[in-house]
Amino acid sequence: MFELSVEGYFAAAHQVKGYPGDCADIHGHTYKVTAKIGAGKLDKIGMAVDFRSIKKKLDEILKGLDHKNLNSLPFFEEHNATAEYVAKYVFDQMKKHIHNVITVTVWEGPNYSVTYYSDEG
Repeated sequence: MFELSVEGYFAAAHQVKGYPGDCADIHGHTYKVTAKIGAGKLDKIGMAVDFRSIKKKLDEILKGLDHKNLNSLPFFEEHNATAEYVAKYVFDQMKKHIHNVITVTVWEGPNYSVTYYSDEG
């Protein structure tokens, strides 16, 4: 099995509703996002999946989050704008186009990250 990784970045504001501290106030992050794709075989030239196609899709998704207040986006009107839900959102959007997504990891800074994966196969 092969595992490919691509990374992207976006800057956004958010607030964590119900948090008992300063994260309840609006603040921002430069998020780093890593998407991992799995492949069991290689094509005739020895590639599992073209990195560029994965990166293009990730960049399209992140563009919709970049320089936004996450709380104002439809998904986050129903889900708290936590790093956990950002990871799930990106994973679900990637999965619509790249079916063999394994994980999406979201970093809120150099020391804090969360990884989302689906156990639905």
